[in-house]
Amino acid sequence: MTLNLRQKQTECIIRMLNLNQPVSTASGMANEEVFKILIFDKFCQNILSPLIHVKDLRKHGVTLYFLIDKDRKPVADVPAVYFVQPTPLNVQRIVSDASRSLYDPFHLNFSSSIPRPLLEDLASGTLRSDAVHCISKVHDQYLEFITLEDNLFSLADRDCFVRLNDPSNGDREIEGIVDKIVGGLFCVLAALGVVPIIRCPRSGPAEMVAAALDQRLRDHLLVKNNLFTDGGNFATSFQRPILCIFDRNFELSVGIQHDFRYKPLVHDVLGLRLNRLSVQGEKGGMRSYELDSADPFWVANGLLEFPEVAVEIETQLNKYKRDVEEVNRKTGGTSGAEFDGTELIGNTKNLMKAVNSLPEMTERKQVIDKHTNIATVLLGEIKERSLDSYAKKEYDMMVRGSIDRAELMAVLKGKGNGMDKLRFAIIYLISSENIPQSEIEMVEATLRDSEVDTSAFQYVKRIKSLNVSFAAANSASRSNIVDWAEKLYGQSISAVTAGVKNLLAGDRQLALTRMVEVLMEGKPNPEIDSYILFDPRAPKSSSGSHIRGPFKEAIVFMIGGGNYLEHGSLQELARRQQPAKNIVYGTTEILTGGEFVEQLAVLGKKMGLGGSSASTAAAPLT
Repeated sequence: MTLNLRQKQTECIIRMLNLNQPVSTASGMANEEVFKILIFDKFCQNILSPLIHVKDLRKHGVTLYFLIDKDRKPVADVPAVYFVQPTPLNVQRIVSDASRSLYDPFHLNFSSSIPRPLLEDLASGTLRSDAVHCISKVHDQYLEFITLEDNLFSLADRDCFVRLNDPSNGDREIEGIVDKIVGGLFCVLAALGVVPIIRCPRSGPAEMVAAALDQRLRDHLLVKNNLFTDGGNFATSFQRPILCIFDRNFELSVGIQHDFRYKPLVHDVLGLRLNRLSVQGEKGGMRSYELDSADPFWVANGLLEFPEVAVEIETQLNKYKRDVEEVNRKTGGTSGAEFDGTELIGNTKNLMKAVNSLPEMTERKQVIDKHTNIATVLLGEIKERSLDSYAKKEYDMMVRGSIDRAELMAVLKGKGNGMDKLRFAIIYLISSENIPQSEIEMVEATLRDSEVDTSAFQYVKRIKSLNVSFAAANSASRSNIVDWAEKLYGQSISAVTAGVKNLLAGDRQLALTRMVEVLMEGKPNPEIDSYILFDPRAPKSSSGSHIRGPFKEAIVFMIGGGNYLEHGSLQELARRQQPAKNIVYGTTEILTGGEFVEQLAVLGKKMGLGGSSASTAAAPLT
């Protein structure tokens, strides 16, 4: 059993596009081709975007596609496939479309299970408008997550970190946030068809989500024909995957720091979104590119440091030129000419080989040109903002736990935009212990001189000071302080600075990666003794003593925002295991360092901290 989330979700979508009819494994299509129209909302469009291209829609009989909130004209006697979230507004729109007989029939597919009240609204609405006959079928698809790679997904739950840590939110709001996360994780597990062993740190959002997910899985498994019936033979923990749930506060610095590897750099600097980005072309104008599993260079080199990527681009370009010259030599073409097939002469055998290699050579050149352009734009940003220096100095700070004052001020007064400097200052605050108050005030003054909003810096400073207070408090009074602070500040005090020197080991292994490695081993270990275990297939009274590792597969989920740095670190862990293991990484939303700092700033403002008189305090996230 190998967990390939991209493949599983794509298969579900293709079946949906074929009116939920069985799809031939040979052709990838239904036995009977039906031309149809596809209607989706914005969220479901984002689900489809990284997985299905226009040519794929045509292959499966989709001739037209529209957003549900746009005005549409009737298309008589043509079936329509609706793929939308189960919301009151979408149900109203479906009823309106059916009452006007826009299409015939309607195949309704909801991204997650439609609540009974909404299903009753749908039924009563179509009944009142005499349009019940228009509705052919209603399906719960359990696809409410966005898959970006075989082992990377997001719930696209915006500002989750802010909402979970907002001091003004009460129990009802927190429960609503947790329920939404649980719903998304349930969809992921349903798509994979697995019921995992669940592990998480004690207390905080991770435990809340784990407990609620465990209960939801238990309730669902009581149903006779449930979504996991086919997976019921995975009885042992060795065959079942482990689901490790963490909260962003477990390792706050990773959401903020600069990184110099290709994928994190492209995401952080160029704004990669849904596997697409736009950059300035060589001849002016913007060029749009897709970076996904169909791009062999992206897959092979995404985890390399940027200088290594630049060398690899040069290597592949030189190899391409040698191959072109070799083909031209064998066919009598002009040496060094572009491989366009126009001068191919010579014997028939070599000519046919050259012609057959033309598509592959052309595709190679397109990939090389794409990454050459991306790397050129990145290099310009790196030089202008000294991003290599930020990445190195932040790493050194976290390993050493300190930085020389002169070096600190040189960075804050040097190159880089306001957001770069703010992120560096926060990493300094997190990684350094026993910072003199005069030094903190100097950092704040320098940030304000650069017209940077210091709300995020002030927020982390406040949380760190609370941590120090807890450490100094005696056991009798500490519980009261914890209760008060967790009520006031959510769970953000849990581990901002605790054990910060362990964030990065000598081999650059993140604390998250280390914990996942230990959890997958499944052996007793002091590092995870306090971690809670849930097994939805076992009786609740069970202590979990029957769980034995090692686990060959894991799903790691980060609440409050994840990033490509964590994803890459976990993939490196999976590859260096013997034999290689499989780790799927997911998060409530994928954030750049700047985007996460903006959320910290929002929390700071809610607590009445920081701010700047300048309207342009926070620099652009790019």
